[in-house]
Amino acid sequence: MKHIAILGSTGSIGTQALEVIEAHPDLFSVELLTANGNAELLIEQARRFKPDSVVICDNSRLDQVKTALEPEHIKVYGGLQSVTQLMSSDRIDVVLTAMVGFAGLEPTLAAIRSGKAIALANKETLVVAGDLVTRLALEHKAPIYPVDSEHSAIFQCLAGEMHNPIEKIILTASGGPFRGRKRAELEGITKVQALKHPNWTMGAKITIDSSTLMNKGLEMIEAKWLFDLTPEQIEVVVHPQSIIHSIVQFRDGSMKAQMGLPDMKMPIQYAIAYPHRIDSDFPRFDFTRYPSLTFEAPDEETFRCLALARQAMQVGGNTPCVLNAANEIAVAAFLRDEIGFLQIPELIENVMENAQRDDRAELSVYLESDREGRRLAREFIARNGVEV
Repeated sequence: MKHIAILGSTGSIGTQALEVIEAHPDLFSVELLTANGNAELLIEQARRFKPDSVVICDNSRLDQVKTALEPEHIKVYGGLQSVTQLMSSDRIDVVLTAMVGFAGLEPTLAAIRSGKAIALANKETLVVAGDLVTRLALEHKAPIYPVDSEHSAIFQCLAGEMHNPIEKIILTASGGPFRGRKRAELEGITKVQALKHPNWTMGAKITIDSSTLMNKGLEMIEAKWLFDLTPEQIEVVVHPQSIIHSIVQFRDGSMKAQMGLPDMKMPIQYAIAYPHRIDSDFPRFDFTRYPSLTFEAPDEETFRCLALARQAMQVGGNTPCVLNAANEIAVAAFLRDEIGFLQIPELIENVMENAQRDDRAELSVYLESDREGRRLAREFIARNGVEV
């Protein structure tokens, strides 16, 4: 029996993780659930899965959650700091980090310092502070199991190959809803259009990131730290069918690919059950229904976010942290109709050019870099945002 904490239980990854756990009550139990502001769903989940504790990060909803769960004898806490403090609980074996964005960094670091196994779905943690996170994970013997489908694929391909050097990895990308379009065709794109992903059902933030290809850019940086790679060892290929989830090429030229239908429950289950593969009723892939799988190079001129992420990865230091902060503000502004779709990469590039460079791998540096990146991003919106 593994006792699981789910940070971000009301989001897309969190809700699917609970489906996996519910299907295997003999293998998993829920010890902690956290949510940002969706008090109603958190209450519903707590009543259903009976965790020891829950945290609602939005303190304005704390009384609502406490009142609702009082008859269930479930401990209720408020604020992000409570999430961080609960990571030291001896009751928790595995922490599934599914919080969105920079907010997931400090709880993940606390879980690592407590030696917990980390099922990592919050890619921003490694984007922002990869050097610090990987160093602490080694120091505290805290294993990190990737949940992103692409990184889970690489992880699976490396099973039994840990002593064989990687020549390169190939991250596959669906291309998002605007694959094949040129820059002029992206003028006037709305959030409704950008939120229609062709293959995956995800939260709003990651769906917009997929439409700009920033999601693949963040995944490149995450892969660098997860698998100890140089930027030159990481390639991106657009694969519209999303059947091959990623590929490893070894120094003898041979390649391994992990395949399956696009379903996030598969990598979630693999991460929390590792090292075991357990039964599932997930739909099975049928080769006869996919007579052709296609591949093409990404258009980094049109989808500038991918090129900017590659630049941040190559520069290193706090630059990926600044990139992430600017992107979080840009996506939120686009979803509020404050900037246009093509202004997302413009904003990010402007922030990267104006932020202070710092190569120290320290939490204080990342916190300050995040604040500066967000401030510069808001200033860009104030100067260039559309009138609502």
